[in-house]
Amino acid sequence: MELLTIGDLAARSGVAPSALRFYEREGLIRSTRTTGNQRRYERHELRRVAFIRIAQQVGVSLGEIRGALAGLPENRTPTKADWARLSARWRRKLEDRITLMERLRDQLTGCIGCGCLSLQRCTLINPGDRLAERGEGPQMLINPPA
Repeated sequence: MELLTIGDLAARSGVAPSALRFYEREGLIRSTRTTGNQRRYERHELRRVAFIRIAQQVGVSLGEIRGALAGLPENRTPTKADWARLSARWRRKLEDRITLMERLRDQLTGCIGCGCLSLQRCTLINPGDRLAERGEGPQMLINPPA
C-alpha cells in the first residue's frame, strides 16, 4: 500500500499542510506515523479531504462534517452513495445560502446608490432606522420585506 506524505496529500488535495494537520487534530482525517514520527496518509484520505472541502464550500460546519464522517461504518471514506445521502440533508442549507447570496448580489449597491452610505440616516431604504425594529443584523438580507 502506497502512503502519502503530508506534502503529497497537500499537493494532491489543494489543501495546505497546516489545514491537514488541523483536520487530523479534529478527527476528520487519519494518519499513521513513521519511526521518525512523520505523518503518512493512506490514499483514501484524499477522498475524505475532498469531501471536507466540498462540504465546507456549501456552508457545512466542521462539527456537522465530523458527525457525518463519524456516522460512516467503520469510519470509512465516503462513497458516492454516502455523499448523495449526506448532501440531501444539507440541501436546504445550501438553498438558503444561495437565496442569501442572490439577495446580497441584488442589493449590494442599494445603499451606496443613494450616496449617503448610512442605513441609519438613509431616506430611501431605511428612513428613521425603522429596520432596527425587526432585530439585529443586516435585516434587508436576512429578513427582507415581503
